[in-house]
Amino acid sequence: MKIFLETERLILREILPSDLDGLFELDSDPEVHRYLGNQPVKDKNQIVEMIQFIRQQYLDYGIGRWAVVDKQSKEFMGWAGLKWITTPINHHVHYYDLGYRLIKKHWGKGIATESAQAALIYAFEQLNAQAVYAMADCENIGSNHVLQKIGLHFVETFDFEGIVHNWYKIVQQY
Repeated sequence: MKIFLETERLILREILPSDLDGLFELDSDPEVHRYLGNQPVKDKNQIVEMIQFIRQQYLDYGIGRWAVVDKQSKEFMGWAGLKWITTPINHHVHYYDLGYRLIKKHWGKGIATESAQAALIYAFEQLNAQAVYAMADCENIGSNHVLQKIGLHFVETFDFEGIVHNWYKIVQQY
């Protein structure tokens, strides 16, 4: 198991097949998917495919979303981190996308902020990224707050799959 980062409270490590139950708890929750197109997963086979997809991203691009694990309890809390985007989104392609998704019981504890901030530092210090982008449904107040809190700047709104999203960017500071 590869650990990418540790923060004061968290371990950010590769997503493993053993994360199946935690990922199913996360992505089968309709509230978690409220701002993600309202399509929670229905069975664990969808999670198996997701894990395979993420693990292939590690091989293809050296990066992919990471499991967020509580340092003390070792509990799976969700995922966070970077994804290399290879298909156009808002007229951009081939860029690092910052994201996070947490099991509902971990909302409101600063976990998204802590893990996203760590991923941002990793992008600039380890990957030497020149810029990192992110997007959030305009109505997702919590996610928009996290992105702004860690230093991403609002660029514009755009339509993503029929839903208006905010587009954010942060550039490497030399």
